[in-house]
Amino acid sequence: MKSLVLAEKPSVAKEIARVLGCGDRQKSYYEGSRYVVTWALGHLVTLAEPEDYDAKYKTWNMEDLPILPAKMTLKVMRETSHQFKAIAQLCKRGDIGDLIVATDAGREGELVARWIMDQVHWRKPFQRLWISSQTDKAIREGFQRLKPGNEYNGLYASAVCRAEADWLIGLNVTRALTSKYGAQLAAGRVQTPTLAMLMEREREIAEFRSVPFWTVTADFGSFRAKWRRSEQHDGRLFDEPEAEALAVKLGRAKATVESVRMTEKQEPQPLAYDLTELQRDANKKLGFSAKQTSSVLQRLYEQHKLVTYPRTDSRYLTSDMAPTFKSRLDAIAIGPYAALIAPLLRRPLAVTKRFVDDSKVTDHHAIIPTEQYVNLSALSPEERRLYDLIVRRFIALFYPPYRYAETSVVIEAAGERLYAKGVVPKDSGWREAYGGVGGAAESDADEDDDPVAAGGGGASPVSGSDAGENRAAVSQRLPELTKGQPLAMRAAGVANHRTQPPGRYTEAALLTRMEQHHLGTPATRADIIEKLLQTDTVERKLNRLTPTGKGKQLIELVADDLRSPDLTARWEQELERIARGQGNAAAFMDDIRKQTVRLVREVKASEQEYKPHNLTHSKCPECGTALMERKGKRGKLLVCSNRECRYHRAAEPALTFKRCPQCHKRMEVHMGKAGKYAQCRPCNVIEMLEEQNGSPRVQRKQQAKLAQQYSDNESFGSSLADALKAAMEKNGGK
Repeated sequence: MKSLVLAEKPSVAKEIARVLGCGDRQKSYYEGSRYVVTWALGHLVTLAEPEDYDAKYKTWNMEDLPILPAKMTLKVMRETSHQFKAIAQLCKRGDIGDLIVATDAGREGELVARWIMDQVHWRKPFQRLWISSQTDKAIREGFQRLKPGNEYNGLYASAVCRAEADWLIGLNVTRALTSKYGAQLAAGRVQTPTLAMLMEREREIAEFRSVPFWTVTADFGSFRAKWRRSEQHDGRLFDEPEAEALAVKLGRAKATVESVRMTEKQEPQPLAYDLTELQRDANKKLGFSAKQTSSVLQRLYEQHKLVTYPRTDSRYLTSDMAPTFKSRLDAIAIGPYAALIAPLLRRPLAVTKRFVDDSKVTDHHAIIPTEQYVNLSALSPEERRLYDLIVRRFIALFYPPYRYAETSVVIEAAGERLYAKGVVPKDSGWREAYGGVGGAAESDADEDDDPVAAGGGGASPVSGSDAGENRAAVSQRLPELTKGQPLAMRAAGVANHRTQPPGRYTEAALLTRMEQHHLGTPATRADIIEKLLQTDTVERKLNRLTPTGKGKQLIELVADDLRSPDLTARWEQELERIARGQGNAAAFMDDIRKQTVRLVREVKASEQEYKPHNLTHSKCPECGTALMERKGKRGKLLVCSNRECRYHRAAEPALTFKRCPQCHKRMEVHMGKAGKYAQCRPCNVIEMLEEQNGSPRVQRKQQAKLAQQYSDNESFGSSLADALKAAMEKNGGK
């Protein structure tokens, strides 16, 4: 008997088949002496659509809501049904004794396989391949340690609950909003509270009132000190004359060192990456979107086999991995990393509970390099940059903490106090992995990279420039100072600033907030952000996320419960409990159904109005309704705002490959009375275009046909060839 292995993608199936020695390649599977390896194409089976339950649901009507099927049913997806049929045929083979589920080792991967098993009516035994990397070694070891499939029933139940909850709430609320307000308005269990957080930040920005403030700084030549009322005071003065008078007073005074305090401090190495932390770092350092990071990381995992399983929520490693650490370091000891790794390989590695902790790893450990030897030249630039983040973070784990001495000085002058801080590095430690003390040092603090703390229309948030000055002051080097030492003050000056509003979220900052509120999972957060962008609810502006006019209105139309991250967080926590076998799936779904009824009822009862934010002054030529501007794959579109009318056209003129002779930019294509013409508006250059019927391929065929039609079949050979031919014909005629 043979085992049927079900992978999630053809590329993964190909690698598994190669490792297992399945060399017989068929259209939809690989076969060997012991295994038959086939694949899904992501989800082959999905939840049935409303119209599959009743044809009347094809039309979106408010009176039909909420749609609450007594039992949720499944259906095979039409576009990939050919692969499903191939798997179903393999399952019926008499020589197939059991199934090995080799889909992605996570909640969604479990759902992909189980729904296929449900639809093919699989009744034979099945086992689970659960691995954290795609290397040959990991695959072989995984097949030697297959686990009973039933051990993952909790994970499957959790995945089903998530899918059904998203269907019930997302579909019903979206249909209710769209039907009531006559516009495409999408809401969801996770995306709506995420939008609400963005809107809350917009409210904080709108309510913020910037006020001026002043600081006084004394220059002592080799260092600077800042005036403060007390050690806890931030040094800001909100009265300019007071600040100016203080500067004059200090400038005339004699300064004396009142106290010197030196403290030895250390900064531990940052933990290894989980997916969310890597997405944050890649957004801040590389400018990658969360979705881009996920895509590049998947290639590093699946195609290049250079990193471990990407969709993890743990930043720790397990104790059984410790023997592999040296071989992983040895595999990456190339190019820019060789000098960093060489001293580590010469001595026993410092493995501590700081980053190796079995109790903090659930399904998958942190993202680290595999034992696969690396060819950096085979990576694309974005793959190389992301891989660099992962490798340096892994190397840093085995370096000692960064140690430094922090010196705090209090200086007395004319009864006032001036404060200065300086840092003297003692041991760069793990910062060596980032180029030493002055390099791009990492921090394990979850920084919301806004210039201010969120939340306040008052004057408490400091300005971004002032925060930068504070960082510079701490990093300055102080000379050797002693208590009672007199100091010569060169000057005392006043600097003016303004309080700044909270910054709009970057993707890095939004991911942090989503994680704090348990919104989504590491695997789904990037898709949630992309969905908000694709539905024109949110837009990117200079790496910041801003709600659109549509998003600002949408958040006012949904129920308070759906806006709150607290409700969604409770649901996510319950899904985790179900996955661990501790929760009650039936009770969870009962709560979801009740909540769906309440949410739809609130939309029906609402008296809010929705005005499309993207209406234009142009009218639809077919029904006379105003046209809306939307973003399409090929530029902006004008779409009729009447949902019954399907009229649309390009909002921007098409561009030709003809270049303007003056500015050399591509010219617009227009149709006039005399035919098509190309125009460059800035230069006011117009050129007529020749009419060409059909595509270039059709045109070439037409040209060939014409050439053949009007050809007299004469040879266009060389004159020597013509002369020889004529001579042969002459001889033949004799």
